[in-house]
Amino acid sequence: MKVLGLIPARGGSKGIPRKNIKLMAGKPLIAWTIETALKSSLLASVVVSTDDQEIGEVARRHGAQIPFVRPSELARDDTPGVDPVLHALEALPEFDAVLLMQPTSPLRTVEDIEGCIRLAERVEAGCVVSVSEPIQHPYWMYRLDPEQHLQPFVATKHVTCRQDLPVVYAANGALYFARREWLQSRRTFIAADTVGYVMPVERSVDLDSPLDWKLAELLLKEGA
Repeated sequence: MKVLGLIPARGGSKGIPRKNIKLMAGKPLIAWTIETALKSSLLASVVVSTDDQEIGEVARRHGAQIPFVRPSELARDDTPGVDPVLHALEALPEFDAVLLMQPTSPLRTVEDIEGCIRLAERVEAGCVVSVSEPIQHPYWMYRLDPEQHLQPFVATKHVTCRQDLPVVYAANGALYFARREWLQSRRTFIAADTVGYVMPVERSVDLDSPLDWKLAELLLKEGA
């Protein structure tokens, strides 16, 4: 199986401007994902899909390939995340499968990359998505009604002891593996037959806010 390592990196990030090339613990954010991916013998190529010239130049300097420029219509805020992946598979028909690695998950390791691919091979899965246990359990989450009263998010018997909570997982954004035909037919990574690859919480930070950025940078510096 010839697997494409694909890193999406559009120029128009809003929450953290220019985050894909902003310095994170001494190097551009995208470099953490590129350099980790290049260590894996299970990825035939490491490609960055971007619409941004500067991001492309940074990615090349750190060893990624840029065989195409992502069309602007696939780099908008409302572009479905799977569309650039399908575009890459159309542009690079020699690959049997793709492993999508978002730059906003800089703490993933080569062991995670290869564990995800090997799980897909072992169970013959069409798609594998990385997951981790959420920091806050949904049984302990609430909505607020108009009078600010707590309304349980999950209608169930109240559990007061963490050990009694059922184990749940959330997609952590780090790894999305799919075989070509599977993804082209479903056009989504999340389906009834999607398999979960479990990652530890400490490698599952997804950069959605400045606070996430500070946490990831601290963890990367501690691991250096």
